[in-house]
Amino acid sequence: MKWWKAVIAGGLFLGAAAITAGGLKDRPPPSVEAQLTKARKGGITRTITGAGKVQAATTVKISSNLSGDLVELKVREGERVSKGQVLGRIDPRRYAAGVKQAQAAQAAARSDAQVVQVEVDRTNAELARVEALANKQLASAAELDQARSTRDAAVVRLAAAQQRLSQASAVYEEQSNNLAQTTLLSPIDGNVIELSREVGERVRGSDLSEDVVMTIAALNVMEVKFEVGEHEVVHLKPGQPAEITVDALEGESYEGAVVDIAQKALIKNPGTESEVTSFPVTVALSTRPPRVLPGMSAEVRISAEVHNDTVLVPIQAVTVRPEKSLPDYKPPVEGGLTAPHRAESLAKVVFVVDADNKAQARRVRTGIASDTDLEILEGIQEGDRVVEGPYRTLSKELKSGDLVREPMLGGPGGGKS
Repeated sequence: MKWWKAVIAGGLFLGAAAITAGGLKDRPPPSVEAQLTKARKGGITRTITGAGKVQAATTVKISSNLSGDLVELKVREGERVSKGQVLGRIDPRRYAAGVKQAQAAQAAARSDAQVVQVEVDRTNAELARVEALANKQLASAAELDQARSTRDAAVVRLAAAQQRLSQASAVYEEQSNNLAQTTLLSPIDGNVIELSREVGERVRGSDLSEDVVMTIAALNVMEVKFEVGEHEVVHLKPGQPAEITVDALEGESYEGAVVDIAQKALIKNPGTESEVTSFPVTVALSTRPPRVLPGMSAEVRISAEVHNDTVLVPIQAVTVRPEKSLPDYKPPVEGGLTAPHRAESLAKVVFVVDADNKAQARRVRTGIASDTDLEILEGIQEGDRVVEGPYRTLSKELKSGDLVREPMLGGPGGGKS
């Protein structure tokens, strides 16, 4: 009976040996699940976005340099007005009285000048008569000098009278201008968007500060002003097309164009870690949408640059890897010796999947980017299969030579090729 025990023991030994030998055989490396797509050719647009407020291209605050009671308002808020139209009036009585006073002073100065002019004419005639007598030896030199000095004094008095007339005329002109300013006129065609004063209130005019009576805006030309960063403003120039959407009018968009790019930066939190540099940019709407009003929030998308027939990949397909990790890495050499250690440099790469389903890191040179795609100038060709996700796999885990597989169709994170 011992022989069958030996047979069983031998069989167990051989089975264990077979299992051990199978475990020692080389196994294929595990594959990495990844989402794939193909590099394609197409057009791409560099888009610069920003948010701001809709405003009228021209807004004028109506105020007065004069102080007085507002006795008349001829417009209502929202009303359309034309250039030169009467908007309201400040009590003119005080300024009308000033005009009358200045007018009387001017008339008096003119009369004085006329009287002195008569005196000048008389003394000129007297001087001519004395000179004629002196030529005939009928008048003495003293008489001639007396006539001449009398004439000269009259000429000086005339000049002074004329200066007083000019001064009085200037005062009259100033008072007339003040009276005219009591009537408030519209300087532009537009709409009254705000009334700041009511009839009966006092307007306090000043050259140092304005007391606004109303605000008029030319609503036929609307614009959006917003800020862009210093790395984006370099791609902007006047005339570039833009698309404007207004938050209050969902689903509608309007055409516009860049009309102004500020030449001076706005610097927020200067000298701190949170310092931000931006530049104001103005985009004008091509036409005024009927329901768009000043103050509405808007978003602007500027088409800054367009490239056609270029190689494109999804923007997430481009990642970075340390230079030393790439198969074609060559350490820099200086003077026949390895260069001293420097900060680790990174290279932009795209993982291309070959016919054996192995991922190969390719250095790429990129161009402009849109919201979804990135232009590839060098490194891959149209039709190459590239890895576009998942993000963690692509950004950290995937290496050159790794075997990749696509997720099962219909499963979570199913890919495309």
